[in-house]
Amino acid sequence: MKQRQAGEVQHRSQLALYLSLPILSWAFYDFANTIFSSNINTVFFPFYMDEVLGTNEVMQQVASTFISYANAIASFFLVIFSPLFGVWIDNTGYKKRFIVWFASISIFFTFMMGVLADLPLATTISGVPLSLFLVVVSFVIAKFFFNSSLVFYDSMMGDLGTKEEMPLISGYGVGIGYLGTIFGLLVYLYVGESDFHRAFIPTAILYLLFSLPLFFINKDTPIPKAQRKTTKFFDGYKEIIQTFKDMKQHKAIFTFMIAYFFLNDAIATTIAMMAVYATTIVGFSSGQFIILYLVSTISTIIGSVAFGYITKAIGAKRAITIVALLMIIALVFAVFATEQWMFWIAGSMFGISLGSMWVTSRTYIIELSPDEKRGQFFGLFAFSGKVSSIIGPAVYGTVTLWMKDYGTLASRVALSTLILMTVIGLFVHLKVHDKNGNIK
Repeated sequence: MKQRQAGEVQHRSQLALYLSLPILSWAFYDFANTIFSSNINTVFFPFYMDEVLGTNEVMQQVASTFISYANAIASFFLVIFSPLFGVWIDNTGYKKRFIVWFASISIFFTFMMGVLADLPLATTISGVPLSLFLVVVSFVIAKFFFNSSLVFYDSMMGDLGTKEEMPLISGYGVGIGYLGTIFGLLVYLYVGESDFHRAFIPTAILYLLFSLPLFFINKDTPIPKAQRKTTKFFDGYKEIIQTFKDMKQHKAIFTFMIAYFFLNDAIATTIAMMAVYATTIVGFSSGQFIILYLVSTISTIIGSVAFGYITKAIGAKRAITIVALLMIIALVFAVFATEQWMFWIAGSMFGISLGSMWVTSRTYIIELSPDEKRGQFFGLFAFSGKVSSIIGPAVYGTVTLWMKDYGTLASRVALSTLILMTVIGLFVHLKVHDKNGNIK
């Protein structure tokens, strides 16, 4: 049955491909979860934390610490469980079913963030309002299940068309996702310049609304129960350990994994912290940051397209080198920004870097890895990104906590650690050898 369906879609036009209900509904889930990622992770949760905690320069750094640690904890649990998710997919064939459950939990706790933030709870925990503490816990749970759903969402793509159609389907999902970023920010028109917790419930509703097409249209192709193996928690880790053992014969890709760890570390942390840094350190109003974020998103789209051509022209390794240099320049502008125009440059350049890093790094993995091990190495590539998403925010939060008495200097020093990480990543990347043992 599956082979027949693949044959049927082999000669579809691009328009027919994009209007196919399973593909359209799949792409709309990217639209839905990007609304969560943008509104909650990048914009309104940081705004809310700074609004409630950041009553002075010292407490602004404490707010940054809370945001950083919350992101690190959510990423930590994802690292623990994501190998098991891969085993579940391979063993059961269920993808849509897990997306429905995990997305629903994420949506519920996003909704609860709005409910809990509005509760008049006078109780405090170590000086922190209980309502805020509960919002942070809900955020960690919502983000964990959001990220978990993406593991199954990404794997679902292979069921939607032929191998030749995969680049088009992947790009379609990314493009629809960027539209979700822009659409989700319309919530700001309702929220305004204060009471940022009011964005949580509308975001949850939008997240649910645009997830419904996938929930009801897409179908799973489960593996018959008689063919399933007994799943053990550590089975996924055994595969990762085996991949590390195989790396001895593939030093180039192992070296690049280390480089990518540091580069993605800087990217993940900047995404989580850019809103509160722009508003508390550089002096952007929330409305000005929304516009900056929109411009940065457009820059990301431009970077993705432009570096597709650049990578084709000069090769993935040189393209990644250029992207890393752009990141370093953007972060230097951000660290030393005393005027808003400097952060406009930083935001735009970082947007270009964000989109292009994804394009160039995936291409480089394909260049370096043998065909028969490509899936294995892409799994480790994803795992490396998840681990780095713990370290960067944790380091940033620790610096702001240790230096909170120094006010805004704490955040500037914390952000400068990302320059160091990017430089280390670039240095390691330049040491990557090609398949013939030569440095390109």
